[in-house]
Amino acid sequence: MRIFTKKLPHPDLPAEEKAQLLQNSEYQERMVESTFLYLTLDLPTAPLYKDEKEQLIIPQVPLFSILAKFNGSTEKEYKTYKENFLKRFQLTRLPPYLIFCIKRFTKNNFFVEKNPTIVNFPITNVDLREYLSEEVQAAHSHTTYDLIANIVHDGKPSEGSYRIHVLHHGTGKWYELQDLQVTDILPQMITLSEAYIQIWKRREEDETNQQGA
Repeated sequence: MRIFTKKLPHPDLPAEEKAQLLQNSEYQERMVESTFLYLTLDLPTAPLYKDEKEQLIIPQVPLFSILAKFNGSTEKEYKTYKENFLKRFQLTRLPPYLIFCIKRFTKNNFFVEKNPTIVNFPITNVDLREYLSEEVQAAHSHTTYDLIANIVHDGKPSEGSYRIHVLHHGTGKWYELQDLQVTDILPQMITLSEAYIQIWKRREEDETNQQGA
């Protein structure tokens, strides 16, 4: 991927001083190319809504919304102890397999928080072509992915548990694994879980969809 980084002046500086600093080379956008092992998808801050029965409502977000981080134009601010940066990311190559890590956990000096937002995603036909620049699109004839594994975290950060959803390619059926227990699961149920890590397989032209969903 290409990583574009732009240093920001300190927010407390006067406007004139900020404008002057932005002219310096240190504050100009820079680009580096980097390999990646997985893509980290950031969840929006989870608001705690309540319905008329005073029940907490868990927010939801479409997968394509959090994938926009890698479209080459979406900017996000990153803060360090001393400096602030704006970054944007652009994919330049799509591998046979993609790993998504949905960032559910944030850690501060006192405890770890978990974001319970549900990510709405189809388990087949996820096309990433629109996240590629035109020049990169021309080099990719296959840009569609199917989900083959889904790792779920249930419960609180400190005492939760994990489940895994795995596609059996021979039959096209999905199974849920938790410790030594293996059970069938309907594809529709997978999308209701608090997905944490996902593995997607690129679909080749001669492949047929065996998942039936």
